[in-house]
Parts: sequence; structure tokens; C-alpha cells
Amino acid sequence: QVQLVESGGGLVQAGGSLRLSCAASGRIFSSNAMGWFRQAPGKEREFVAVISASGGSLRYADSVKGRFTISRDNAKNTVYLQMNSLKSEDSAVYYCAAGNRGYVLLASGSIGSWGQGTQVTVSS
Repeated sequence: QVQLVESGGGLVQAGGSLRLSCAASGRIFSSNAMGWFRQAPGKEREFVAVISASGGSLRYADSVKGRFTISRDNAKNTVYLQMNSLKSEDSAVYYCAAGNRGYVLLASGSIGSWGQGTQVTVSS
């Protein structure tokens, strides 16, 4: 399994930006699709974005399209989530996820490893 550690969460005003990072251990990072999910209080965990192992394919939830960008640096074993134009409804714990069955299955919940999560709070 891949070990994942998120960072970059915090408190930001509506309309602001944050960049989340997820550092992965293990030499198999480059063979894993990577993604971000989030969970707000009282709600189920939901898909946010995924990126294929090569970085050539991306998929986003409709709620974040045009505002969030997922990227990865396989040389640094790190995946990023750039979040712009943040809204109060983006407030949640954000989790990094890895899967070795492809980005499509990762997006649908086929998760191999989870990070511990990082809190994002957007004040209105």
C-alpha cells in the first residue's frame, strides 16, 4: 500500500485560494491513480477530483469544475489540489486517495489507500 500524508488545509475567506498537497511514500506512487475526496459534517464522503497514473487523464466533480485543479509530480511522489474561488460549501475534511485500478475506478470509490485528511474551512 501507499502511505499518504496531506497538508495545506486551513481557514480562508470565500473567494480565496488554497493548495493542498499529498505526499506519498513508496516507489509505486507512479503506478497509482490519485485523487481527492471530501467530507463535510453530517454528510457522506464525496468525490472531488482524480488524476491518472501518468497525469494525462483528469476527472472532476461538477461542483468544483473550473475552480479546482488536480496535478501530480511523480518525481516528488506528490499530488496537489489547487482550489480557487472557494465557497463556504467547500468546507470539509479533504482526503487524499490512491488506487492501482485506474482513475475511473478510483473516482467511483475503488480506493487502495487513504490519507488522514486535512481540514479546509471557508468563511463567508
